[in-house]
Amino acid sequence: MQNEKVFLYDTTLRDGAQGEGISFADSGKIHLAHLLDDMGVDFIEGGFASSNPRDQRFFSAIRNEKLRHAQITAFGSTRRADLDAARDPQLAALMETGAQHITLFGKTSLLHVAEILRTTPENNLQIIADSIGHLHQNHHRTVFFDAEHFFDGYKEDATYALRVLATARRAGAHTLILCDTNGGTLPHEIHAITQSVRAAFAADPALTLGIHTHNDGGLATANSLEAVRAGARHVQGTINGYGERTGNADLVSIIPALELKMGFQTVGATRLRGLRALSAQTADLANQTPDKRQPYVGQNAFCHKAGAHVNAVGKLPRSFEHIEPGLVGNQRRILVSELAGTTNIELKAKELGVDLAGAGKDKLRAMRDTLKERENQGYAYESAEGSFKLLLQKILSGQAPHFEFQSFRVIVEKRGPGEPCLSEATVKIKARGKTRLTAGEGRGPVDALHAALTAALADLHPQIAGVTLTDYRVRILNPEAATRALTRVLVESGDGTGTWSTVGVSENIIEASWQALLDSIECKLHAQARDGDR
Repeated sequence: MQNEKVFLYDTTLRDGAQGEGISFADSGKIHLAHLLDDMGVDFIEGGFASSNPRDQRFFSAIRNEKLRHAQITAFGSTRRADLDAARDPQLAALMETGAQHITLFGKTSLLHVAEILRTTPENNLQIIADSIGHLHQNHHRTVFFDAEHFFDGYKEDATYALRVLATARRAGAHTLILCDTNGGTLPHEIHAITQSVRAAFAADPALTLGIHTHNDGGLATANSLEAVRAGARHVQGTINGYGERTGNADLVSIIPALELKMGFQTVGATRLRGLRALSAQTADLANQTPDKRQPYVGQNAFCHKAGAHVNAVGKLPRSFEHIEPGLVGNQRRILVSELAGTTNIELKAKELGVDLAGAGKDKLRAMRDTLKERENQGYAYESAEGSFKLLLQKILSGQAPHFEFQSFRVIVEKRGPGEPCLSEATVKIKARGKTRLTAGEGRGPVDALHAALTAALADLHPQIAGVTLTDYRVRILNPEAATRALTRVLVESGDGTGTWSTVGVSENIIEASWQALLDSIECKLHAQARDGDR
């Protein structure tokens, strides 16, 4: 088994695009094909050839693209029950794609033969034989046969399910893919049935068995790996597990499991380090938010929060990490919260570029105690690294702020039922010994406060002119208090080169926003402080 090749078949552009809310633009489909090719995927299913114009355009466009490794595959159904293969328009559409590799799906379950296809078991076998024979023998295409609902069909009538596979193989199918189309089969069933199929075709060592699973039971990845363990050497799935209903098997989890844990050849160590980037880029092309908790590549996949865990990871990373994060292009993250110990603070400070080497135990304990106290008040520093960095710097060096807050006032005015709300803020601060009073307007009170504060400091610190608010989130911490509830505000700011998050907490949402804004500006000023800048 060691170093044996497992072929990867990606169906993100077809099965993945069937997921709710997922759609790829024409250029996005071409871009993703190149990303998959760069990753080392063996087969890329471009779409259902006869189902829609977008897939047809993809097959036309991809002919002009140079792929270094992957083979483009077209997907379609066996012939209609009432037509000869040579006259079936769907098979003709497959030929028109120009793809040399074609995946046909056919019925394996007697329930589907009777109730969906509405034909006899023998006629279903003839349909499969005619369709594969037409493409392989008459047109010299390499045919992959997707045995639809195979595991359900095998449990209904194993003899018939195996007859379907044998018919497809005799007609010229290169690979037989066992499909858990409903996604409800359990891992031990997948293993046992795949093993039985492998035994039934023991006299055919040239045959490749494949696996195609759906995630309706939350087991698609496990089922795919169990099939490989039982003899499958062709795995179908999608990037990030996109797909109809609850999705398909996630190649992003399957690839490192095969490569790093089971000893199979897939994409190789160098390409594997690009896995996280591939996952993120695919999410972007599909207009989806990356899943922070996604195994291997998610932002939280190697994230540590509990003090005991962080302490152990600092001494021996593999104590709480099942692989080295860099192997899949990810990295370790340390969170700070009320659960943090001094090790959390030391490792997080190092991550943020704050040198605590000479801090001493007393200051470390002061940092820990202050953190716990403020978390108890409602602050959340694991989501506000900018505010946490400021907190460390203040305790570490007693670093004075760049300006002293004195007061602010916000006015919100609406001049008529159809008129927009107008917001105006005035801010009074003291900087370099002088009091400054400025005003600002905005689309809302927070925007107006930001404008007024920026105006007050612009001549002293021109670098803040490029700071913009990129995200604003509000969390009510004790909703039972109704309008007097404690409010947490998280503000994300950016300057075109980086972003940072800050936090404020108050019973007044404007005051909480102001606290986060102050930290945001201080973060920028501390980051670019020079001698004499104050």
